[in-house]
Amino acid sequence: MEGDLFSIIYLVTSLKLRPSTSLLLCLLAKALTASSVLLSTLRRTSMWRLRRLLMRLITRSMPRELFVRSSFFGIWIMKTSVVAIRDIIPPPLRETFNDVYIAYELMDTDLHQIIRSNQALSEEHCQYFLYQILRGLKYIHSANVLHRDLKPSNLLLNANCDLKICDFGLARVTSETDFMTEYVVTRWYRAPELLLNSSDYTAAIDVWSVGCIFMELMDRKPLFPGRDHVHQLRLLLELIGTPSEADLGFLNENAKRYIRQLPYYHRQSFTEKFPHVHPAAIDLVEKMLTFDPGQRITVEDALAHPYLTSLHDISDEPVCMTPFSFDFEQHALTEEQMKELIYLEALAFNPEYHHQ
Repeated sequence: MEGDLFSIIYLVTSLKLRPSTSLLLCLLAKALTASSVLLSTLRRTSMWRLRRLLMRLITRSMPRELFVRSSFFGIWIMKTSVVAIRDIIPPPLRETFNDVYIAYELMDTDLHQIIRSNQALSEEHCQYFLYQILRGLKYIHSANVLHRDLKPSNLLLNANCDLKICDFGLARVTSETDFMTEYVVTRWYRAPELLLNSSDYTAAIDVWSVGCIFMELMDRKPLFPGRDHVHQLRLLLELIGTPSEADLGFLNENAKRYIRQLPYYHRQSFTEKFPHVHPAAIDLVEKMLTFDPGQRITVEDALAHPYLTSLHDISDEPVCMTPFSFDFEQHALTEEQMKELIYLEALAFNPEYHHQ
């Protein structure tokens, strides 16, 4: 099969594994949805934690370019609040390798697992998680990149409550014009402009997702658990209300007509619906969940919001000085060319490695 070049990719995480130490136990995660639940085992006196993710990159379900994009972006964007790649292990034989081993920094779980657990979360926990999401997103957006698939399972956590954004398989630079409107953002976290098939969306789609995630964290259940596109749009309009004519300016005529023929929904009071949420947090979320993306709060302004005053420190919120580019996608790469690109990245992590 054409996609067999990258049919099996193991992502292995460990604690300072020595070359002589064999890998004892690995967790097989769902394809394309990187679960960060870890298994641990003992070997003699050592504790090893490992994660093994099997990703079946079959051409029909996931283009090979999607893996290359995710890996290269993960290599390039190794900053705080974004999950870092620690190593790419060079293959024993350059000419015959079919597997890629990538070592990521160790994280213990993800936000989806925490939300679904019985773990008690204080207001301070939720506030800190929100801050870290926005901090990581600030760096990503400053790199001229949209994440496009923010959701709780793509937010990794460790026991110290450190949060890292992961999974850049759907990431795109903001200057691209061939945005996909179908396969982007899990439905529950999808902004109105995506539900209404807008093709020229902006970084505001990630901000909407953050608002949904934060309210799910506070309420311990999804904010807009739509069954399909139509139900999803209805749920969000039932909460934020039917948009005014002025708020429809970014939509095409077909989308405008569709909105106008829907029942009229009055905006609900966030304060009354979520009485347990701090008023300042409500104010921030309302600014994130604004129908018109042009009026939606930016990541920078969200970080400077009064709700995050105790955490906000612009000197500790890095930005990218050089915008990222997916230029390699502009060319039709052969399998051998893709292998060469990945091999060169592995050598960059291991300059002492000798070609076999």
